[in-house]
Amino acid sequence: MMIIIAEFFVVILKVLWAFVTAGAKWVVRPKEKSVAGQVCVITGAGSGLGRLFAKEFARRRAILVLWDINSQSNEETAEMVRQIYHELDTPIAKDGPVGGVEEVPPFQPQVYTYVCDVGKRESVYSTAEKVRREVGNVDILINNAGVVSGHHLLECPDELIERTMVVNCHAHFWTTKAFLPKMLELNHGHIVTVASSLGLFSTAGVEDYCASKFGAIGFHESLSHELKASEKEGINMTLVCPYLVDTGMFKGCRIRKEIEPFLPPLKPEFCVKQSMRAILTDQPMICTPRIVYMVNFMKSILPFEAIVCMYRFLGADKCMYPFLAQRKEAMNNNEAKNGI
Repeated sequence: MMIIIAEFFVVILKVLWAFVTAGAKWVVRPKEKSVAGQVCVITGAGSGLGRLFAKEFARRRAILVLWDINSQSNEETAEMVRQIYHELDTPIAKDGPVGGVEEVPPFQPQVYTYVCDVGKRESVYSTAEKVRREVGNVDILINNAGVVSGHHLLECPDELIERTMVVNCHAHFWTTKAFLPKMLELNHGHIVTVASSLGLFSTAGVEDYCASKFGAIGFHESLSHELKASEKEGINMTLVCPYLVDTGMFKGCRIRKEIEPFLPPLKPEFCVKQSMRAILTDQPMICTPRIVYMVNFMKSILPFEAIVCMYRFLGADKCMYPFLAQRKEAMNNNEAKNGI
């Protein structure tokens, strides 16, 4: 009994110390780690946040491996990355070993593109094998690819529900299973899950999307615990949960107009810069903006009816309805054109 009591007090001290260290990071910004020369796989790199992540990692001299289902958009991202590499590709002068000046060879990283449908398990595994063979071991995995059906539950075809679940959640299992074994062997790596605030708390009309993001977060948290239990301290995990990002994915989504100026959609560049800072400082989780942390906490302690009242006040209960209406109208217009 005395041993259990002693261990309990040790746990309390460790918990308090965790609070202290977390608070200290708000005061003293942690130093960002270098990813120069490390191989970084980004899924969904052809547009949106994936493209911006690719550009940020390129500026930090990482070797980029870009995955996307769309070959053309993926190549466009690769060209942007090459341009960044070209801007970095200048000789650097540094002090030589005998007091002279030594010229460092130009920086020559590479970018690789692969067409991959992460919604198909076989495509993920075969593409991962090509990456290992043609590029080498993967150091950083950014699970970013995502889709949204844009239908109310009872109007959504089963195939689209399955597609949303597979791309937004199941694909994380497959990419991780493909690259994690080598990370475990080397005790080195970083896995990033780009989820959503809708994986922490939900809203009406996007049941499939919310379920997929809740699943991705559950997978991420369980894997994080497994790595800790395995004492693989060299492998880091970062969970990215942004509020609505202005990428066009949820175009038309609106909260209450009086509240919207205080909680506008996030600029993609801001979202990615905040995420990069979290990744490069090995931060376990990043919610943008910070109010998402508070909303998630309140959801955990307030009665459900209280949450409903807050949603209605903010206009968050039906915020997706304009988006769903636009998607439905666009689909009807396409069908009408195809029928002409």
